Amino acid sequence: MSGAPRFPPRVALLVSIAAVSTASILIRMSSAPPLAIATYRLVFATLILLPFYINSGGPGRLLGAPRKDLLSLVGVGVVLALHFASWITSLSFTSVASSVIFVHVDPIFVAAVAHFVFKERVGRETLPGIVVAFIGATIIAFGDSGMGELNLYGDALALVGAVMLGLYILSGRRLRQSLDLVSYVTPVYATSAVVLTLGSLATRTPLAPYPPEEYALFLAIAVVPMIFGHTVYNWALRYIEASVVSISLLGEPVGATILAFLFLREAPSAMTILGGAITLLGIYQCVKSSS
Repeated sequence: MSGAPRFPPRVALLVSIAAVSTASILIRMSSAPPLAIATYRLVFATLILLPFYINSGGPGRLLGAPRKDLLSLVGVGVVLALHFASWITSLSFTSVASSVIFVHVDPIFVAAVAHFVFKERVGRETLPGIVVAFIGATIIAFGDSGMGELNLYGDALALVGAVMLGLYILSGRRLRQSLDLVSYVTPVYATSAVVLTLGSLATRTPLAPYPPEEYALFLAIAVVPMIFGHTVYNWALRYIEASVVSISLLGEPVGATILAFLFLREAPSAMTILGGAITLLGIYQCVKSSS
């Protein structure tokens, strides 16, 4: 850590959790296709960060970086694009509560990758957490199955988003050791923007024209949950223990569910509440035991 931060990190963390909790609500307010929403989210976020990146000499450092680091940044960008494409699409098929709970089971996938890829043993306290989270997720899926196959499809897409989020976090932890915040997130966001744009063109997803209010929503999604959410969260990691940050992220499903009820009148079912509580308890145990 180099010097004291200008802004209290724990306050920044609270801001980031509140910001990411608005993502699902803002996305639901848009009538654009999910892939278009994901594309504009990353395009606008990249354009917002680009002046800071250029001013800090980022392009010069990027050109002089080893090929391995460049490929790593591109790879993380692709993973992030897949995360947003799958998770944002999931919101079209299942409830906000189910989607945000399933997408946050990423600590389980992180533990699995660490065990099988990095040969790190899963602790005795982590395994029960995984089992509890799995039971909770099963309860949610069972409840959603009574609402139709599309809900289960949405749950599956959110799980894909969770896998991608886990890979994104694992990769980001390593790259952030040698890169400052702007030098890391800008190339990653830019890569994601390119991948999502190409994906939209390949699937013939219209990127224009949209009414002005849609573009305003795209910008809001880029500014609030992306810049004040994801980016501020990455900044806080420099000053706050990763375990504290990971546990605090469990506030997003709670916040998103409350906002969905207030603004969309979407009340979670009893099965979703029960399964969600059990799943979050399991995830909390996984994060706590691995800290």
